[in-house]
Amino acid sequence: MNFRTFGKDEAPVLMLIPGLGVSYEIFLPLVDLLKEKFHVIAVEIDGFTIGVHTEFTSIDDQARQVTEYIKEYHSGSICCAYGLSLGGKILSRILERNEVTIEHSILDAAPLLPLPEWLVGPLRYLQAGNVWSCYHWTGFWKWVFHSHYFDVLLDECRKVYPYGGTKAVLDGYKSVYTNRLESIPQVDIHFWYGTKEAFVAKVQVKHLKGLCPNAKIVIFKNMNHGQLLIDRPEEVYTEIDKICKVTPEKRRRS
Repeated sequence: MNFRTFGKDEAPVLMLIPGLGVSYEIFLPLVDLLKEKFHVIAVEIDGFTIGVHTEFTSIDDQARQVTEYIKEYHSGSICCAYGLSLGGKILSRILERNEVTIEHSILDAAPLLPLPEWLVGPLRYLQAGNVWSCYHWTGFWKWVFHSHYFDVLLDECRKVYPYGGTKAVLDGYKSVYTNRLESIPQVDIHFWYGTKEAFVAKVQVKHLKGLCPNAKIVIFKNMNHGQLLIDRPEEVYTEIDKICKVTPEKRRRS
């Protein structure tokens, strides 16, 4: 796992954790907006790094590594963390461990519940096949979808697939599909999802509200999985800025 940093060291700390099959570079348009107000940390998840062969182990191990980083470099406390999809799952596990302080947490379409056991094997192999085809047939799929959203996802796949391959995808999805969020501290938690992924997201929201009744739910119209970040980073920036209420007087804990 790697941690890429941007912005001023003395600014409030904001951590970005990407999803499965994409690199930290999916955050760069957002980072350009955030770095004037925040000390931004973009995480590279094991199995999905650029230029380095790594293996995805488990959600718990990824959460442990992030937790240790926050303890070592930020005295166990940061202003905000945003996790996209798998990144949101990792963030929820960090919160569940309750070893560090994160003042504001944003779970963007995070999968918080496991799938039925009989479905785990077939679906993870189906997803691995999808990722394989995205890497090997990038041009074809760009022609089919013809959108900025899918272009970015396909380009991200090409960046990370050579270094983790099918094994990272299979291991990643196995961990996602078998992991259940059991508890979470009563802190400032925001769950985001788009209307085009509502069928899956609503189940996660119900579970989260059962564990944390004060969790805030935000629904973005006509958005698919991760699309808000890709197509409208300015809106993501505005939402994060409102959540954190960053002022010149607010200082990073270190």
